[in-house]
Formats: sequence, C-alpha cells, structure tokens
Amino acid sequence: MSDGNKLTVQVRTEFGKGFARRLRAAGQIPAVLYGHGTEVKHLALPGHQTGLIVRHANAVIDLDIDGESQLALVKDVQRDPVRQIIEHIDLVVVTRGEKMTVDVPYVTEGESFPGTIATLSATAITVEAEAMHIPEHIVVNIDGLEDGQHVYAKDLTLPAGVTLADDPELLVVGISTPSVSAEDEDAEPAEDGAESAE
Repeated sequence: MSDGNKLTVQVRTEFGKGFARRLRAAGQIPAVLYGHGTEVKHLALPGHQTGLIVRHANAVIDLDIDGESQLALVKDVQRDPVRQIIEHIDLVVVTRGEKMTVDVPYVTEGESFPGTIATLSATAITVEAEAMHIPEHIVVNIDGLEDGQHVYAKDLTLPAGVTLADDPELLVVGISTPSVSAEDEDAEPAEDGAESAE
C-alpha cells in the first residue's frame, strides 16, 4: 500500500442530508465504516485525497481514526448522477492477511484477428485475494484470436495469490466478424425495380 492511501479522518457526530451537504461544501466526504463485528463508525474523509484513491477499483485505505490505524476496503462509492461528485462512501473493515471475495474489472490486451471485433460479455470477474494484494484489474489477452473464439473465466491468467471465485464457464470475451449487410444492399435495388415495374 502506498502512502497515498493513508488518510487522517474525523469521526462524525452529526447526520442528515443538510449536514452531509455542509460537509461536502467544506471539501469533505461523508463515509461509514463497518464490518468484523465492529461498531459502525460515521466518518468525514478529506475530499481531494479520497477522490484520487477511489479512482482505483477495490482500493484499501489506511485510516487514521483518532490516532489509531484501521485498514478499510472501499466497498461502494455513491456519486451524483449529473455532477459526478462523490456523495458518500461505504468502507469495510479489513485485516492484513485476510482473504476477500471481490469483483475486479478487466481490460483486454492485444488485437484480435484483422476484421474481427472483441465483445466484452462481463464487466468484472469475481476473485478471492488477500486484502492487501487485490489486483486493480485483470488482463485478458485477445492477441490473434479469430472469429468464433471465446475467452472464459477459466482461461484467465490471474496474478499470484489470486484465485477465481466466479463461474469458470463465465464468458468474458467473444470474437466475431461484423456482419456485412450485402443482403440489405441487394434488396434495395430489387425494391426499386419492383416499384418501377408497377
């Protein structure tokens, strides 16, 4: 974990939409921390720093709460649908060495066979990983794949220490050739001819 993932946060004692608005206006983000049987904590996170951290999927943050360190996984980020401002964050308590089941986004690498397109059939893969080593994304290599070929979850090369928790038969990427609308092109003159015959 980088030092950039360390945040000094404040415990909130006030609640409600009005207070949350004032908090955001002051450059802070309301958050809630829960899990592992601990008491739910309502926190105020520094806005700019937090915004940089949550750009990465499944970020783990080292929270400084009243001088005590607590690791937390970013579980959910709620944004304003129009302005995309972070409105609230859900954090889950984690411990070093703990295995977690998380959804990790994936990215394609390479180019499929010329003339083909790659269609992504899922947005993320469910894996189990140690809390401090959750991958930011999983790479799916499609280099040279031809029309009709598929990549399934079981085909993925996962980082060391990461195991698949999803359906092995989950379709991840499909390779296909875009259909040429030759039939449509042929049909148009025929229709014109039919009209002129009348």
